[in-house]
Amino acid sequence: MILTDRQPHRVEVTVLGEFELADFKQFETLFDEVLAGDAPVDLYFDLRGMAGFTVDVAWEEVVFSRQHGKDFRRIAVIAEHRWEAWAVWLTKLSAQAELRVFADEEGARGWLAGAL
Repeated sequence: MILTDRQPHRVEVTVLGEFELADFKQFETLFDEVLAGDAPVDLYFDLRGMAGFTVDVAWEEVVFSRQHGKDFRRIAVIAEHRWEAWAVWLTKLSAQAELRVFADEEGARGWLAGAL
């Protein structure tokens, strides 16, 4: 399950439990709506509540990153576990955005706002 929030030039996603393909499709739809503004999009991704993800999500993420690698400005990820941070850095291989992993919400939001 995911919780999402759409703002001008920003998509916010919080993952709760297992991240499944239907969740990723929901994120993709929201991202495409925000991207329609023709400006790079910031992404706030909170993985602290994620229990894991399905294999089809991993593949969909690779395809999505290759298609939209230039459409991001900054990607802030909140992760508590080393494996989550490692997975995020793999994404960096196909995304041209600035990408940072944070331990807390305040740091992630501050960086996206340009305060850090």
